[in-house]
Amino acid sequence: MPKIPNPSPESLRRDPLPLRDRTALVTGAGRRGGIGYAAARRLAAYGASVYLHHHVPHDESQPWGADPGGPGAVADGVRAALGDPAARVFHGPGDLSGADAPAELIARAAEALGGRIDILIANHALSGRDGTLLDIDAEMLDAHWAVDTRSVILLVRAYTRLRAGLPPRTPGGRVVMMTSGQDIAGGMPGELAYALAKGALASVTRSLSTTLAELAVTVNTVNPGPVDTDYLDGAAYQEVAERFPAGRWGMPDDPARLIAWLATDEAQWITGQVISSEGGFRR
Repeated sequence: MPKIPNPSPESLRRDPLPLRDRTALVTGAGRRGGIGYAAARRLAAYGASVYLHHHVPHDESQPWGADPGGPGAVADGVRAALGDPAARVFHGPGDLSGADAPAELIARAAEALGGRIDILIANHALSGRDGTLLDIDAEMLDAHWAVDTRSVILLVRAYTRLRAGLPPRTPGGRVVMMTSGQDIAGGMPGELAYALAKGALASVTRSLSTTLAELAVTVNTVNPGPVDTDYLDGAAYQEVAERFPAGRWGMPDDPARLIAWLATDEAQWITGQVISSEGGFRR
């Protein structure tokens, strides 16, 4: 089945630009085949200045590998979405498994973006090192917790401290986290450590939204469903495609549309929600 290409830069742009003068940090944006890249392109096309976080060693360890053009090519692709090769798009590395790494990333991104981060898209995740109930062990559970859950909460904490230094009720504050289909029929019995970690984010969404409401920051979590990020092929790929009413996988730009929209003022009255963008996927 042919893949749907990324949208052209021209088709991404909106006039007027709803995120002009806003800044965004997108984690897990190290490959042009991923959701982070697609979301960053949307944000940039809407006028936002963007900082891209990447962890190339993780991608190199996976079957899909690192982006062949490296982080620089990823950043160039985001700049192209805005139609300006000099657009304010920055990038930097970070292994978010360390306890201090999330706050350090927030500080670096804020410095690059002029001292302020309006939009935090916590898209990163640990792939692999998982299994069924009989396969997992304490090391697997701890690894997924550290990257998929703890680092996200620490990112939000550091982001909140940064936003607290702005004038009261400064508009445009947004946090979007990513979950999976662990709470939907059938669950994810083959990826138990990942499902547990991502389920925690879905569970804490309402609490975080209440906490950040006084700073005029909305908090929502997106379940993108099965998305073609180059992790499956062959007969298994086709089998999954047939379970979508449209007969195709979700592509990275499908959830990216929702993520970017949640960052705009049009979504300012939506907070504390876990929203699925699955294209009617049949489990």
